[in-house]
Amino acid sequence: MTRGPISQFIEHHYKHFNAAALVDAAKGYETHLAEGGKMMVTLAGAMSTAELGKSLAEMIRQGKVDIISCTGANLEEDIMNLVAHSHYKRVPHYRDLSPQDEWELLENGFNRVTDTCIPEEEAFRRIQKHIFKLWKQANDSGERYLPHEYMYKMLLSGEMEQYYEIDPKDSWMIAAAERNLPIICPGWEDSTMGNIFASYCIKGELLPSTMKSGIEYMVWLADYYTKNSGGKGIGFFQIGGGIAGDFPICVVPMLYQDMEMHDVPFWSYFCQISDSTTSYGSYSGAVPNEKITWGKLDINTPKFVIESDATIVAPLIFAWLLGW
Repeated sequence: MTRGPISQFIEHHYKHFNAAALVDAAKGYETHLAEGGKMMVTLAGAMSTAELGKSLAEMIRQGKVDIISCTGANLEEDIMNLVAHSHYKRVPHYRDLSPQDEWELLENGFNRVTDTCIPEEEAFRRIQKHIFKLWKQANDSGERYLPHEYMYKMLLSGEMEQYYEIDPKDSWMIAAAERNLPIICPGWEDSTMGNIFASYCIKGELLPSTMKSGIEYMVWLADYYTKNSGGKGIGFFQIGGGIAGDFPICVVPMLYQDMEMHDVPFWSYFCQISDSTTSYGSYSGAVPNEKITWGKLDINTPKFVIESDATIVAPLIFAWLLGW
């Protein structure tokens, strides 16, 4: 692969500490794919609001991501950025905000994520009427789908194109929908769209069963892992901590211990970008070797930890893999 200026800069300057770990992890990811392996990428935090789609979408299009696990927030926030980008508000001085300043943001319809405010009316409500129509159609016909499948239907219908405010090539959800990329979205209920769906159930307009559950995601993932973990196996590239990573990594010990499938391969590559403290019982901050004791990683699984800001590190690793 011909290396572009970003990759050349990384190779020349990133020699030690977390910088060196970044290079090692990127090269390990590259080797894993070259040897025929598949890769799961997990998205925690607010990576969609951080516009990771600018690099992740191309990773998806080039086949360098085979399956994604993400929070409900990341699922919806990529679409929110797609349809309401010009209405977002940056607050670079967010550390100086008083409670009164925060209250005024709320009253003006802004929900703050660190230095970036999501415009509630333009983002949430613009999506709501379109996604509700799909929920209602499924509900009334007795059909059931997973959370991301409704999102895919909405994006592929073309109805949202009238609202696009960024280049659609920078939306990772569009790239994923066009490829019908498998997505795992555990704990989807803990999202704005999840709350909106619950409100319709409370009002009696929708049945909770119209939305497939997290257990059904795990059942689906168990089948996917069994069918795709042969050969080089499936790698695990974890951006941040939390349920986006904790939930899918458990499929291996579940198959081995609970299904008694003793020939199930371990995850065959592992990398975590995290600033979580390795202490206080934090699983998000646990070193990879702890996962050996839980039957998730093998002794010989290539393991990388980059203790840094994922909004800086992930785009650099993706740039390396894309040859930028």
